[in-house]
Amino acid sequence: MDKQKIWIYIENGLFFEASSFGSKGTKTGEIVFNTSMSGYQEIATDPSYAGQFIVFTMPEIGNVGCNALDMESNDVFASGVIVRNYQERFSNFRAEESFSNLLKKYNALGICDIDTRVLTKTVRDGGSLMMIASTEISDKDELKKILDKSPRIEEIDYIKQVSTKKRYIHQTGAWNHSKMSYNEDIKPLKKIVAIDFGIKRNILNELCEVGFEVEVIPHDFKAKELIDRYKKDEIKAVFLSNGPGDPLVLKKEKEQIRELIDAKIPMFAICLGHQLLSIAHGYPTYKLKFGQHGGNHPVQNQESKVIEITAQNHNYNVPDSICDIATITHINLFDNTIEGLRYKDSPIFSVQHHPEASPGPHDSKYIFREFAKFV
Repeated sequence: MDKQKIWIYIENGLFFEASSFGSKGTKTGEIVFNTSMSGYQEIATDPSYAGQFIVFTMPEIGNVGCNALDMESNDVFASGVIVRNYQERFSNFRAEESFSNLLKKYNALGICDIDTRVLTKTVRDGGSLMMIASTEISDKDELKKILDKSPRIEEIDYIKQVSTKKRYIHQTGAWNHSKMSYNEDIKPLKKIVAIDFGIKRNILNELCEVGFEVEVIPHDFKAKELIDRYKKDEIKAVFLSNGPGDPLVLKKEKEQIRELIDAKIPMFAICLGHQLLSIAHGYPTYKLKFGQHGGNHPVQNQESKVIEITAQNHNYNVPDSICDIATITHINLFDNTIEGLRYKDSPIFSVQHHPEASPGPHDSKYIFREFAKFV
């Protein structure tokens, strides 16, 4: 593979020359680091990374290639990925193409031959930073001018880009290791609606696995329609999905969720959905210094006291003051931030981490079973 040069400018003044293995072009975005040791394809295709550059702390990326079954969405919404060493020659019996082919197909930048430790420490010490990367522009001052004029991630509504445009029914279950395929013979017992703010396929798979028929609808839903369907017993509950960006930007969605809360509809939410529930209850989220991104975060279940190894991907968190109206069910042991809530006067609970992502590998999957019992 012929590597092309790519230039990077970060808003704190750092400037790098590296190699490109993805698409060509110029893109801006927020830089975050992910500490997962595997799953680079699932991470890159997670819609929650829209508008971000993902720095992998794992130094070797590309060895197992990519395949259609491991896609978490139909696109790569991230601005790009940054790795220390990229391996074009993959070796895995499930692989269908290289990581570079995947990035080129979906117009995402791939950056390698750069010290990812420096980038990680820069974000860890300085907090969230915007950056620009280009295979076309090598002049530092020109890159700076473009970045200075570009909107920050908290100024952009990415949900319109990542949410489905049409309703659809999801009926595929979880991964079956013995069959090396996803379960297709699911017999749903109850129907729920999942509101798509950038939903991951494995979340839908796990919802089906515990007995739900899942109707996925766009982000610009109308609460009244769902309330009417719930009253007619057409649906049993609502799920609020993960997604990208600052939840405070989603003012229309917040108002619709508030109506669902007032109607006492059972709800479960993950990540962005968890944050939107807090905002809709009147408790605005705040931005973490550099977020939590990785597959090795210890979270303690406050009821059982069991420690679960979880997958995380978020830059925003709910405030401690939400204890006024909700019981904390999970705590992140890295920084003691809230990871799970059960609301006191509503049939609603939510988690910040990703129970479908299997980093433990299955430490948190019980949460989906709890939702099924809850409904």
